[in-house]
Amino acid sequence: MKNINFVSKQPDIKLSIFAVMTQLANEHGAINLSQGFPDFDCDEKLTDLVTKYMKKGHNQYAPMPGVPELREALSAKIRSLYQHKYDHEKEITITAGATQALFTAFTAIINPGDEVIVMEPWYDAYIPMIEYNGGIPVYIPLSFPDFKINWSAVKDSVNKRTKAVILNSPHNPSGSLLSENDIDKLNEIVKDTNIMIICDEVYEHITFDKKQHNSLSRFPELAARSMVINSFGKTYHTTGWKIGYCAAPEYLTNEFRKAHQFMVFAANTPIQYAYAEFLENRDIYGKLNHFYQKKRDKFRTALKSSRFKVLPCSGTYFQLLDYSDISSEKDMDFAVRLIKENKIASVPVSVFYKNRDNNRVLRFCFAKQDHILEEAADILCRI
Repeated sequence: MKNINFVSKQPDIKLSIFAVMTQLANEHGAINLSQGFPDFDCDEKLTDLVTKYMKKGHNQYAPMPGVPELREALSAKIRSLYQHKYDHEKEITITAGATQALFTAFTAIINPGDEVIVMEPWYDAYIPMIEYNGGIPVYIPLSFPDFKINWSAVKDSVNKRTKAVILNSPHNPSGSLLSENDIDKLNEIVKDTNIMIICDEVYEHITFDKKQHNSLSRFPELAARSMVINSFGKTYHTTGWKIGYCAAPEYLTNEFRKAHQFMVFAANTPIQYAYAEFLENRDIYGKLNHFYQKKRDKFRTALKSSRFKVLPCSGTYFQLLDYSDISSEKDMDFAVRLIKENKIASVPVSVFYKNRDNNRVLRFCFAKQDHILEEAADILCRI
């Protein structure tokens, strides 16, 4: 049978770096600190709640925007944390994970030829999502090694084709946070424009050293033009359940739901009910920063005798390590060698840059059991 003449929409897209490094880790029996997921289970009470709602018969399609009880709980939570009230009926939509929410957000607002300002390094899904929708990424490099935003460069990049800015705070992979000064600079740039903002805040509860997460929901002028994307997976150690949400003003939510209904229509029903009830316990997400700060500090302390430079980490559950005193290799080559020779997997940060900028930095996930972190640090200290 003759093959049809097929032309790929995205010929340059390859397998995600997370899948690549995890596959290598599995092949070589390496400790996997590459992909960002916990190796410990979620609260048993949460799984019991899922079972409870399954047994109560909540096993058919949820309403397209999401179970009302969950949207109400989220509206109350956001109001309590950030003093902004989203109408749960008109301004909050439950999605099949934050990744789907991000793709839906781009699909809702991006037309062919629209430009989207992206800070690099970026989470690897952003660029394909923009390009699949005909958008053009405009890259703004963050400073190194503190990963701060160059707002002068952002301002200079704005033109009549600029449709949106994509932000991520706490920032993956660097662990940096948006400051109130960043918020002021952003507002100054967009206030007299039609520019929209997509803000990825999935690590909102994982900030360290008493630093505050500045959700765009907290700032009325920015909230009025923003789609704030979030997830339950990072908060409750349930990344495999794939439930997220988008909070946005009604006019943006209307467009978001037009796309959402034809992507997945609705997300998992019993899990939505379980999260709605579990959200009543505010201590769980309220103490998550302390839980992960202990892990961050344990990992960093254990690395003191290593030759790696430990870069600042103000949020997320990722730690960047600079290996420039160890090797001049490209980060991908060094990361692969660490897997094969030292049995430890990480992610090379250059893959999150357009031009594969090589600062000789690797990303390690510390959302792992303490004994795994100790074993990993021991390996890194011997390099």
